[in-house]
Amino acid sequence: MFAGALPVAASRAETEPVVLEINGRVPASRRFTLADLSALGTTHIRTSTLWTDGIRDFEGVLARKVIAAAGVPLTGKVVARGLNDYTATIPLSDFLDYDVILAWSMDGVPFTRRDKGPLWIVYPRDAHAELADERLEHRWVWQLAWLTLP
Repeated sequence: MFAGALPVAASRAETEPVVLEINGRVPASRRFTLADLSALGTTHIRTSTLWTDGIRDFEGVLARKVIAAAGVPLTGKVVARGLNDYTATIPLSDFLDYDVILAWSMDGVPFTRRDKGPLWIVYPRDAHAELADERLEHRWVWQLAWLTLP
């Protein structure tokens, strides 16, 4: 189920790949293309990271909007999984308390699978001192492709 590329949803153009699936404790699994995510509203975060130099501009969608679009209340936790099978458990309260985004580009350049894509969970760490805590860095899942609500 988690290996390889995500399937393309039948109701979308055949050339538009699904980049994110939300499953688990949801009314029905939801699959999103980049166009679907963009339609939820685009947000920018200017912040530094442990993996990049300087302050960068990340573009994406607010994580709380994606969870809401799946019909799930923002309580409990979510397991984020990347294409590389890395997983992190994230309290959904993070998505309420902070403008966490699922980023698809950095400095206007779209992420590729070789460089953290299709999506990267990005926190506004420079805007909140408590987010600069290195113990939270494991929540920055790149190559994000699945969010599972246990």
